[in-house]
Amino acid sequence: MKRQDKNTRPDPENPKLPLVRKNYLWLLAGFGIILLGFVLMAGGGSDSPEEFDYAMFSWRRITLAPLLVVAGFAVEAYAIMKRF
Repeated sequence: MKRQDKNTRPDPENPKLPLVRKNYLWLLAGFGIILLGFVLMAGGGSDSPEEFDYAMFSWRRITLAPLLVVAGFAVEAYAIMKRF
């Protein structure tokens, strides 16, 4: 049997899973960040349709939440591409 270095790909006869446990933990963390961003984006409506509520234009909903969602997707891409 040949001995494989860490940098070589596995033989087709001996397939391994492309992602390991660390990748899945990073995927879970990215999903949590995305979920937190969507939770922070929620709400902001008023009880009465006749009055306007400026709370929907808060910094948390307009800036922080979308940044968290984009960061979560970046973590997801990192988790898929990174080889551990």
